Amino acid sequence: MTLPPPAFPRATGSPAGIPPAPTSPRAQRGSVLIIVLWVTFGLVSLALYFANSMSMELRASENRVAAVQADQAILGAAKYVTNLLADLEIPGRLPDSWSYRAEAVPIGEAQFWFIGRPETDTAQEEPVFSLADEGARLPLNSATAEMLQWLPRMTAELAAAIVDWRDEDSDAGDGGAEDETYQRLNQPYRCKNAPFESLEELRLVRGMTTEILYGEDTNLNGVLDSNENDGDQSPPVDNRDGHLDPGLIEYLTLWTRPPTVDDEGNALINVTTGDRQQLATLLQEKFGADRANALLRQLGTNTAQLASPLQFYLRAGFTPDEFAQIEGSVTAGAPATNATVNVNTASEAVLACIPGIGPDLAPNLVARRRSNASTAPPSLAWVTEVLDESQATQAGPFLSSRTTQFVADVAAVGRHGRGYRRVRFICDLSGAAPRLVARRDLTDFGWSLGREVRRSFLLAARNR
Repeated sequence: MTLPPPAFPRATGSPAGIPPAPTSPRAQRGSVLIIVLWVTFGLVSLALYFANSMSMELRASENRVAAVQADQAILGAAKYVTNLLADLEIPGRLPDSWSYRAEAVPIGEAQFWFIGRPETDTAQEEPVFSLADEGARLPLNSATAEMLQWLPRMTAELAAAIVDWRDEDSDAGDGGAEDETYQRLNQPYRCKNAPFESLEELRLVRGMTTEILYGEDTNLNGVLDSNENDGDQSPPVDNRDGHLDPGLIEYLTLWTRPPTVDDEGNALINVTTGDRQQLATLLQEKFGADRANALLRQLGTNTAQLASPLQFYLRAGFTPDEFAQIEGSVTAGAPATNATVNVNTASEAVLACIPGIGPDLAPNLVARRRSNASTAPPSLAWVTEVLDESQATQAGPFLSSRTTQFVADVAAVGRHGRGYRRVRFICDLSGAAPRLVARRDLTDFGWSLGREVRRSFLLAARNR
């Protein structure tokens, strides 16, 4: 039998004994080039990544530096305010806006502004830069339910619930709310039955909402910003009527206190319960013996019913100029425990809450005050040109002509307009020296300096 030839594995390379053909030098160079390009691409990518990281870190560092600068500018503004208010030309009255710097005040590379409030109710497109009078607001912890009801966005039930929240008893007022109401909530809590400690605490009161508390002015700068006049396009929800509708927080305060001393630091003379001889001495020093005796005779000896300096003015028969000279030295009624409203600075909405004035006479008072703006009413006496004796007697215990608490709402930026910060201070002048009694950070409420300031920073950034 013939055997088949043996099977050999199939050659897969060069024939046996023949070396493989050498690789072309051009092919070798191409492979090396591809490897080099990939390595270069990787290195460039890493370099770009780290460069971008360093750029972001540098920008973050600049922002942190700017924020620190803004914080320091706010501290400088607070010191500036206390020094400014320590030397008021007219005690109890805000200094004229032209007498101090309130806009883009430089401190190193930073700047600060005092955010004020417009004097009229017309819509403002840009903020007013000035200090503000805290005494122009209604005292939340002493206003009655009847007074609170006249505030914008307020209801009788909400006013009653506010009074129930702060009073000491557990008896619900008409339409109010006590523990049994709050205990039925999904997250129950108790009615406080103690004075309010912040205006934001109002959110805990039954019936209060964010819209009622803040209104359309969500950044609390007193200006109708673009997002506050665009309907439902962006928060907050507004009616797009071209008019700013503030919330309750715009009209209320916790910080006003009645004065207890005169401009010289002497205790006020209480014409209701105080020493009559002290009053006689004061009148004689100011007007002479004859006029002082005439005023005392007109006043009479039964002063127990005098409830306010305004009633004292009417009873004794002072002239407005005479009363302006002694008003800062006297008080009337029981020892002052409730804060008053400064009739020379309060808005129409706040004055409408005062008994004896109401929504009918509040516009007349504001109009009379504005017509006399050049002479700046120095005392309460001018109020009697609008109110009759009965109305003035009713309103008197709730009114004053001066304030000892002022607002410095400070917004600041650091270098290049970055690091925005905002803090609201209450400065109290009731003691021997001005002191800051409250501080609230408003930075999270957003930009408050208006479009023109923002535009100036953007333009400066493009030109750098």
